Amino acid sequence: MAQLEKDNYQYVENVLTKEEQALLNNYCKLYHFHNFKEHDFTQCTGESFQYACLVMEALLKAKQPLFEKVIGKKILPTYSFWRMYNYLSDLKPHSDRAACEISCTVCIGNDGTPWPIYMGDNPVEVKPGDGVVYHGPKINHYRKEFKGDWHNQVFLHYVYADGENTKEVNDKKGFLGQANYSL
Repeated sequence: MAQLEKDNYQYVENVLTKEEQALLNNYCKLYHFHNFKEHDFTQCTGESFQYACLVMEALLKAKQPLFEKVIGKKILPTYSFWRMYNYLSDLKPHSDRAACEISCTVCIGNDGTPWPIYMGDNPVEVKPGDGVVYHGPKINHYRKEFKGDWHNQVFLHYVYADGENTKEVNDKKGFLGQANYSL
């Protein structure tokens, strides 16, 4: 928690088990292979993605106790989002909205090509299965062009249970897993 409060981010090892990594990598690869409709050209360069898919929403709930232990505070889930990046993908510098008060970017898996996420000016190389917890609205984050073939990443977003952003719970939807594409 000390690093999170000081730097607005903190590395967390072993967010995913090897079994979870295998399952989620297979899911993302299959989805990407069969994806003919959901590509993002706004923040990135055309990768497959899913907002609030049931698999990742279940992961959001399952990992909540882990992040509460890391943070030392109670948190409430807002939403999940995953993306499969590919050759020449990047992530434009940005900070996040209030629903991302506490976020964790978790590397599901990759082709072995190093690709750090920058937290402010600090490059952080996230190993498969590990993640970075960060204050999304407080720290600018980005990635430079990816030179590999594939990289699967999931973003798990929360708010402090006793904070000012509790109206963001479930991303202002009725319940987790309810996709709201009019964001």
